Amino acid sequence: MLVTVVEGRSHAPRGRGSSLHGHSTGESDAIIAFCEAHNLASINRAPLAMGLLTGKFTPSTSFSSDDVRSKVEWFEGFQAGKPNPEWLKKLEALREVLTSEGRSLTQGALAWLWGRSSQTLPIPGFRTVAQASENAKALQFGPLTASQMQQIDSIVQR
Repeated sequence: MLVTVVEGRSHAPRGRGSSLHGHSTGESDAIIAFCEAHNLASINRAPLAMGLLTGKFTPSTSFSSDDVRSKVEWFEGFQAGKPNPEWLKKLEALREVLTSEGRSLTQGALAWLWGRSSQTLPIPGFRTVAQASENAKALQFGPLTASQMQQIDSIVQR
């Protein structure tokens, strides 16, 4: 059986893919439960929220008109061609937990996905060898602990 997820939308069962950037509500929980029940992988195509979870953006960051983030409507992490300030505040509140044990923010975001389910397979984007290496190094740290996951749930009021 194949569960297809396109642009964060699953076609069986219907809902959004799991991700730290705001789609971590009941719909993605249902997808993860479905994948676990049927021994399927939950493939996360954009686990770093189009770069938002890397920590490289500020409220003054703006994107050129040819950058998809300048006009994305389906993701609340960006508004009017800029990072959503509320999401940046939440990310800052999560920074300590995500960067624990020597992780980078990027590695912490990937660890959060693995902490949700061992069935999760994030496919992070990268543009440089350094970014690819940073993503791969997340494997050395593994998933966040249950305690860290509870801290995050408390911060984001999940």
